[in-house]
Amino acid sequence: MKRLIKYILVLPVLVATFSCEDYLERFPLDSPSSETFFANETELEMAVSGVYNRLWFHPEGISWILSFDFASDDGWDRNGSALQALGRGEQNADNGYTNSFWSHFYRAINRVNFITSNGAHLLDEMDPAKFNRLVGEARFLRAYFYSYLTELYGDIPLVTSTLTLGESQTPRTPKSEVVDYIISELDAIENHIPSSPSSKDRISKGAVLALKSRVALWNERWEVAANAAKQLMDSGDYQIDADYMSMFTFDGDNSPEVILRIQYLRGVQTHNLPRNFWSRLALGHSNKKPPQDMVDTYDCIDGLPIDQSPLFNPQSPFENRDPRLGYTLVVPGSRLVNWIFETHRDSTMTWDFSQDPPVRVENIEAAHAFASFTGYLYRKHVDDTDYPTDVGASEQNLTIMRLGEVLLNYAEAKIELNQIDESVYDAINAVRGRESVQMPVIEMGKTQEEMRNIIRKERRHELGMEGFRYFDIRRWRIAEEVMPGPVRGRVNRYGAGGWLSEPPIIDPIGTPSYDHIDNASEMVVVENRAFNPNRDYLWPIPRIELETNTALTQNPGY
Repeated sequence: MKRLIKYILVLPVLVATFSCEDYLERFPLDSPSSETFFANETELEMAVSGVYNRLWFHPEGISWILSFDFASDDGWDRNGSALQALGRGEQNADNGYTNSFWSHFYRAINRVNFITSNGAHLLDEMDPAKFNRLVGEARFLRAYFYSYLTELYGDIPLVTSTLTLGESQTPRTPKSEVVDYIISELDAIENHIPSSPSSKDRISKGAVLALKSRVALWNERWEVAANAAKQLMDSGDYQIDADYMSMFTFDGDNSPEVILRIQYLRGVQTHNLPRNFWSRLALGHSNKKPPQDMVDTYDCIDGLPIDQSPLFNPQSPFENRDPRLGYTLVVPGSRLVNWIFETHRDSTMTWDFSQDPPVRVENIEAAHAFASFTGYLYRKHVDDTDYPTDVGASEQNLTIMRLGEVLLNYAEAKIELNQIDESVYDAINAVRGRESVQMPVIEMGKTQEEMRNIIRKERRHELGMEGFRYFDIRRWRIAEEVMPGPVRGRVNRYGAGGWLSEPPIIDPIGTPSYDHIDNASEMVVVENRAFNPNRDYLWPIPRIELETNTALTQNPGY
C-alpha cells in the first residue's frame, strides 16, 4: 500500500521536460541529469513513479477525473470558475480549465517519451521482465492520457518520442489514428503486465483490458470493446463487490471489484473532496452539487421510473428508490457524518448524533447563502473517517477503474453489434443485482432500441459521479438535448411543502421534464446553460499553443 509513490519525493525535474543541451556539458555530481539518467534500475523506477504522479491533477479544486461531471447534466460547480463557464457553453481558447488539461497531459506524455527514448539500454542490464513491466506501465499511462486528450480536443498532435526544438512545430493527427495508436499500445504491453488483481495502486493486466474496452467503446469499435471486456470478465480476477458504497471509501483498497485507484499519501499528496462535497455542519463548503434532474433519474425499487411506479410518493420522494441514489448522493433527511442533512428553508433545526443521546441543533444548511443551492450533495468518494481532521487533506484513494464499468462496456458494445444474447443480460444484471443494490432483473426479449435505452440509463445510475457522464452524453450526441436550459434544485420556498406536487415525466434514458408540474416554478434555478452542437462537442485548442505551434489549427467555432 502506498509503495508506488515512495520515489516521488526524489524524482528529478528533468524527466518532465524535453531533452536539451546541458550548460557547458557539466553533469551534476549529486543527482541524475538528462544526459546520464537511466544509469540503473532504480532511476527507471523513479521515472515511472514520476509518470504516475501526473494522475495528481486537481483543476478547480477537485480530481480531474471527477471534474468533468460538473460540466454535464449530473453536476454543477457553484464557484464562478472556468469549469462553470464550460458547463454554460461559454468556454473559449483562453479558458483556464480546458487549457490546463492540454498542458498537464502533454507534460505527462513527455515523461513517458523520455523513458521510451532513453531507457532501452537497461533491457540488457536488469531483469527483462521487470524492465518490460515498468516501461509497459509508463506506456499504459501515456495511452490513458492520450485517450482523454483526443476525446476532449479531437485531432491532436501524436508525439511518441522526445522532440528537439526544431521538431516542435507538430500538426494535429486525426483522432482515428490516435485511437489506433492507443489500442496498439495496449495490445503491445498486455503480456508484459501481470494480472495482480490484489494490487490496486499500479497498472495491472486488468487495467490494460479495462482501458481498451473503454477507449474502443468511446470510439464505436464495438468488437474490440466487447472482446477486451470479455477477456477481463473471463479471467475471474475481479468480482462484483456486494457493498456498493465501500468501493468509494478507504475500504475500496480491498474491494474485489476495484481494478485501479489513484494513490494518495499524507506528506506527499492529498485531496480535498470532503471539503468540496460535504455540508457546512460537516466542515465542508458544498462547492460541487448534483441537480434535481440527476435525483429524479433514479428508478424505484420495482425497476420503474418515478413517473410510472406506484411506489413513488411525491411527498416522500426518496423512499422505495434505487439504493444507488442514496449511495451516490446526500438527499434531504439522510445522515451525513453526525447530522441529519436538511435543506428546506423552514428546517431551522436538525439532529446532531455526535452526542448521546442525539440533540437538536441549529441547522445552518437551511438558510446559509452558500449551503443550499440545489438542496443535495454528493456522498460518493468521501469517507466519514476524514471528519474532522482531514476534511481538507484526505489521503483516501480514488477509484478510477472497476469491474462494474467493464460489464456495462461489454453490454453496450454487444447491444450496438445487435448481438443481444444471454451474456448481455447477465452483465447488466450482475451490476444491478449486487447485494447492496438488488434492483429487479432485466428480463430477456428486449429489442435493440429498448436495450440501448436500458444501458444508457444504467450507466447513469451505476457510474454516477465517476467521471463518465460528460463523455457519455457527448459520444451519444445527446448533449445538445440534455444540457441546454435551467440547472434546477429542489422546491425551497419558505412556507412551501418542499416537494414537487407530482413526478416529472422521465424519458427512456432517464431525462426528466418538469413542464407539466404546477409548482415547478418553485424549484431553485441556479444557472441557465447553453450548448452549441456545431462547436461544443470539442474543446478549443489553447490560444498559447496555437501561437507557439503554428502547425496547429483551431477547432470549429472558436
